Amino acid sequence: GNKSQDSGIAEMEELPVPHNIKISNITCDSFKISWDMDAKSKDRITHYFIDLNKKENKNSNKFKHKDVPTKLVAKAVPLPMTVRGHWFLSPRTEYTVAVQTASKQVDGDYVVSEWSEIIEFCTADYSKVHLTQLLEKAEVIAGRMLKLSVFYRNQHKEYFDYTREHHGNAMQPSVKDNSGSHGSPISGKLEGIFFSCNTEFNTGKPPQDSPYGRYRFEIAAEKLFNPNTNLYFGDFYCMYTAYHYVILVLAPVGSPGDEFCKQRLPQLNIKDNKFLTCDEEDGVMVYHHAQDVILEVIYTDPVDLSLGTVAEITGHQLMSLSTANAKKDPSCKTCNISVGR
Repeated sequence: GNKSQDSGIAEMEELPVPHNIKISNITCDSFKISWDMDAKSKDRITHYFIDLNKKENKNSNKFKHKDVPTKLVAKAVPLPMTVRGHWFLSPRTEYTVAVQTASKQVDGDYVVSEWSEIIEFCTADYSKVHLTQLLEKAEVIAGRMLKLSVFYRNQHKEYFDYTREHHGNAMQPSVKDNSGSHGSPISGKLEGIFFSCNTEFNTGKPPQDSPYGRYRFEIAAEKLFNPNTNLYFGDFYCMYTAYHYVILVLAPVGSPGDEFCKQRLPQLNIKDNKFLTCDEEDGVMVYHHAQDVILEVIYTDPVDLSLGTVAEITGHQLMSLSTANAKKDPSCKTCNISVGR
């Protein structure tokens, strides 16, 4: 007989092509994959080839790891198979995936099936477990606590005029932008009003400068933060700068914002945490904030302007400090966790 018949290659049946691919148990950096295939020649399959790619869009990350293979060669394990970590899967990112079955030959080469159809899926946000890891990293650098007495919000005059005319004097929650960690479960989903509470070290008062407009709404801390408020940790990030931001969420107990956060964010003890505390001393509420991080506080209910004061600030508008849609520095060792970027 001729050589090809002796080696059995010529008669080799084609390997079954995976079809009806299903993706399940999606997290921010893993997923399970399974598929159907013909029983014929099934026993010859030794490996699966999985081709995973970020769904390209115009503003996709140009600095894709060139050295990270998009094809995973996996031993043929029972399905569903868990895929994790091989590609630094990013949270909240769209991917395409296709699969081949393969049979490893004696010489080390593979015989492979046709590729399956390509399917798309999107990875999930950070879970509470991941956020707790971020929280622990933030606690390390929070620094000592300083007293505060007010929360404040800077905006342009037009914003406050509009609030008075169109919203019956009440500032309205709006959807949080995409600044901060890419896996943050609050970005693009949680509705709230941003407040600051950092004070100047020497005066104990809010700084006179702001990136967000020349008018400032100031409100006594206890109007927003008291024992009827739940406090949640939302995010920890920096933007290629030396200073770090921590996002906290203040949600009135039982409010829609509170229900949203309960499912997704680590809750903090309002009297005892490293970022923002509210405690009673001699019948008076006393407030402290962390010195070494910039706190961004999201309050999840409308706030009436009559509860505080609006006045023009004397300082500068420091646009460079604005965090609108700011991208987190993925290489910072201080504020990144080891799961999906």
